Amino acid sequence: MLETITPMKTADAKDALLEPAGKAETEKRGRKASKEVRQLQLIEATIDSLAKRGYAETTMADVADGAGLSRGIVNFHFESKEKLLIATLQHMYDEYSAHWRAALEKAGDDPARQLQQLVWADFDRSICNKRKLAAWLAFWGEAKSRPTYQALSSSRDAYYQQVFIDLCTTLKQSGSYAYEPQVMALALSAMLEGLWLRLMMGTEDTTRETALQAANAFLAAAFPKHYG
Repeated sequence: MLETITPMKTADAKDALLEPAGKAETEKRGRKASKEVRQLQLIEATIDSLAKRGYAETTMADVADGAGLSRGIVNFHFESKEKLLIATLQHMYDEYSAHWRAALEKAGDDPARQLQQLVWADFDRSICNKRKLAAWLAFWGEAKSRPTYQALSSSRDAYYQQVFIDLCTTLKQSGSYAYEPQVMALALSAMLEGLWLRLMMGTEDTTRETALQAANAFLAAAFPKHYG
């Protein structure tokens, strides 16, 4: 006797056919998430090692041990120390960029507030701390001899610098200042980089708080009509 195929049985059969595909997709997403998590673990361990040992002394083995993973896992994800370090530098730039962009958005449409928020963001603890400053210093020490680092830094820095130029241009117009916007933007960037360098070097009289005070004093001196 032939079995009558009811709509319910047809639906069950369809679900059975779709289940393996759905399961496979879920497993694929899980593997992707696991890959991203592993890579982030290794990048964070690299930052730790750079802060502790410096650039030259950081090894793949150090990173693996710091992440609590096997050395084969490091090689699987990054293949070489150079690729790992480039990925780490890229991650740090992405984090820094997301941070200052969020600060800029938070400031709203007021250019004076925008510039102030950018300056404040540079000394936020999540970005400006001993661990990350030491890692930045390690990369900066190598940038001159490594074109890849220079290219990555230059492209990011150029866009960030243009934001400062645009803000200085707007403030000049609204405050009738005599400075050249590009020159003032350069001075502002150099001031912030100099304060970061003093923090990196562990200068005794420089803390995040005193560095921020100095930056605010610069804003007040350069833009007196906007910052009292």
